[in-house]
Amino acid sequence: MVETLAQLFLNTVSSYRKPDLMLYKKEGKYLPISTEEFEKKVVHLALALHQLGFRKGDKLIVLSENRPEWVMTDFATICQGGLTVPIYTSLTAPQAEYIIKDSDAVVVVVSSAEQRAKIESIRPNLTQVRHYITFEEGEIPGYLNFDRLLETGCQVEAERPGLFRELAEGVKPEDEASLIYTSGTTGEPKGVILTHHNFISNVKTCVDMFDITYRDTVLSFLPLSHVLERMVMFSYLYAGATVAFAESVDTVAQNLLEVRPHIMVSVPRVFEKIYARVMDNVLSSSTLKKKIFFWALKIGRKYAQKDLAGEKIPAILRFKRNIAHRLVFSKIIERTGGRVRFFISGGAPLAKDIAEFFYALGLVIYEGYGLTETAPVLTVNHPGALKFGTVGRPIPEVEIKIAPDGEILARGPNVMKGYYKKEEATREAFEGGWFHTGDIGYLDEDGFLVITDRKKDLIVTSGGKNVAPQPIENLLKTSPYISTVVVIGDRRRFISALVVPNFEKLEELARSRGISFSSRQELVRNPEIVAFVQGEIDRMTGNLASYEKIKKIALLDRDLEIEKGEITPTLKVRRAAVENRYRELIESLYRDESSVSPADSSE
Repeated sequence: MVETLAQLFLNTVSSYRKPDLMLYKKEGKYLPISTEEFEKKVVHLALALHQLGFRKGDKLIVLSENRPEWVMTDFATICQGGLTVPIYTSLTAPQAEYIIKDSDAVVVVVSSAEQRAKIESIRPNLTQVRHYITFEEGEIPGYLNFDRLLETGCQVEAERPGLFRELAEGVKPEDEASLIYTSGTTGEPKGVILTHHNFISNVKTCVDMFDITYRDTVLSFLPLSHVLERMVMFSYLYAGATVAFAESVDTVAQNLLEVRPHIMVSVPRVFEKIYARVMDNVLSSSTLKKKIFFWALKIGRKYAQKDLAGEKIPAILRFKRNIAHRLVFSKIIERTGGRVRFFISGGAPLAKDIAEFFYALGLVIYEGYGLTETAPVLTVNHPGALKFGTVGRPIPEVEIKIAPDGEILARGPNVMKGYYKKEEATREAFEGGWFHTGDIGYLDEDGFLVITDRKKDLIVTSGGKNVAPQPIENLLKTSPYISTVVVIGDRRRFISALVVPNFEKLEELARSRGISFSSRQELVRNPEIVAFVQGEIDRMTGNLASYEKIKKIALLDRDLEIEKGEITPTLKVRRAAVENRYRELIESLYRDESSVSPADSSE
């Protein structure tokens, strides 16, 4: 019986012996990793770490892009009772330093020269770290080589052949498996302690609900530092599915064609891109092709509506749907590889229209909801229980309750142990015996959860990145040219901001540059002035992660006012009121995205 991630590993490598447990891209083509190779590398790395003095309860940092070695390192750590602490590769060196020091990590693993450079810049401050490891080829001074460590582990296994199993069997369900840092509204990351039981409860439930099997091939591209991708990786391996790694977010479209997956978990941004590409192609095509497409889409929506309602589908509608599939839908489905059973969307809200659009084509997207603190799935739509505009019903063993103020409360086996070294924050999170999610929502008449708002100000971009706006705003207000900033970006492609300038300084600047203006309205619309303030913001936010940086701004011609309900008497910004008042101005920032590079906007 599988009750720990260590047992999950042992079960997978004994039950699913296959030549292609994993697939990775090298020199333009996908290469396989067999179950046997995967098992050997995990075992040997674990034993090498043990030889270095790594013990149960120790923490190991992984600072790497998705690749097979990420997963191998993860299992080598957790199979002997250690804790994996993932760090997003997009984080800056100071942000990484905070996590490494706060977590008390004793081993740091990096993937590349770029990530190693971050560590080198802060290494003198990492006094508790005992060993540094790199996935890079060749010998790097000050770093242990991954392949050399495997050789060491092989020697240890030869000397003590039963040691790995002894370590793995010593891991208990209640043992801590991972420390995952999540940004709070204060901006100071909190380490979420997740146990083996937290993960396993979610893994078993999700595999059962979605009927994932060893016959499936899946495409993995969300960062493994994201709790959702980490949990589904455990799920794929628990079921014996073949895991193919996408090269990057930018290559997903190509990798879909190469891998032809049955399942892919994504954030809404990918589906939004596919939708936009399809619609662009349609709208730029001939009148006849447009007519055929929209006729097909209309038929697909009618068919989907009856199908979801469980109604009998008339023969004529079924006939028309088959024609629509041959003429239109099949071509779009082929671009996903042609074998997709379903997609899963999480990390940020998915637009109902986009979910319905894909369903009409014959591609199902199941949307779910959860947090890092819940390992992560709390609710999810799934086969036999799908309702667009919701994030599904609570999964088995999870209870959801709505507090009097509308906050979503949760209880279940997947809920975290607590925040690392933050007892007060843990007490607050579990006030009343329920975990407080910080999100506002309701359960509809059919028991499906609908998310309506965020109780706190944490921004979640459409790419699933968490951004705490307050620290950014406080940083920018130290500029002599800026009075107030409201950071925008929830459910958006990138971060933008409404800026109230320090008019005295800005007017002085305009005069010194010979910029004429007759009013503040004219001043804040001057392209040279806007570019100057944007430059000031870029300069001040250089140390932020790329997805936290402000890509576009709009200058306001007056300060926020208490009387208009825009700020409180203690001068705190009322975000909802400000965003409502300036809705059209905010929309204009996202209407023309041509000035935002693909690399920036896909964060």
